[in-house]
Amino acid sequence: MTNILLTGSTRGIGAAAHAALIAAGATVVGHGSRDGDGPDTVTIGADLAEPGAGDRLWDAALDRLGGRIDVLVNNAGVFEAAPLADAAAWETAWERSWRINLQAAADLSRRAVLHFQERGSLDKKARDTSGVAGRIVNVSSRAAFRGDSPAHWHYAAAKAGMVAMTRSIARAYAADGIVAFVVAPGFTMTGMAEEFLASREGDKVIADIPLGRVASAAEVAETIRWLSLDAPASLTGAVLDVNGASYVR
Repeated sequence: MTNILLTGSTRGIGAAAHAALIAAGATVVGHGSRDGDGPDTVTIGADLAEPGAGDRLWDAALDRLGGRIDVLVNNAGVFEAAPLADAAAWETAWERSWRINLQAAADLSRRAVLHFQERGSLDKKARDTSGVAGRIVNVSSRAAFRGDSPAHWHYAAAKAGMVAMTRSIARAYAADGIVAFVVAPGFTMTGMAEEFLASREGDKVIADIPLGRVASAAEVAETIRWLSLDAPASLTGAVLDVNGASYVR
């Protein structure tokens, strides 16, 4: 049984990933804006824009999972405009994006590394057949590599920071059996995307994707599931693009 903490699990990519992980037999504690339990779901409410929210979420999830977490999936994020001409709104948007899109993921990753190190040093049997003591899967974005719109510098910057952070974790802690991966989706079919694609800008988005369509949430979720449960240890530090070849590196 694999215990997983998944942030941003109540909608879009997160909800699809939650379903995929549960179907694969994992035990998942999710995260959203409020607490909520169901037949197959445990959701811990936390506002990741608040200082210290990541630490509090980790402690609550660890308690719900009986003191053991095997995989951390940092999926929570916000995509909100930062108006260039309004200095106060600009600063607020940057601060909020930084806290949710990067700082909370960093705080949770720090706790995960410490937890995996402690568990791995006490019990070598805690590692799986590939020698993995724990996994971190960070959901970044195509924007980390190709940038984003004029109103979303902050989003691209935070997501690029997540990539650099993940690579640093992979290099620093591989000897401890800790592996880390990045998923970098492009435009993905969620509720918000459907509305945008129906607008006049929708044709431009599709024209920019050689595959001829945007990715489905299920496709990104399957990538998250594979990295969380099955990806080989030697893949650590890798970034998997899910964007229909709209940006290749």
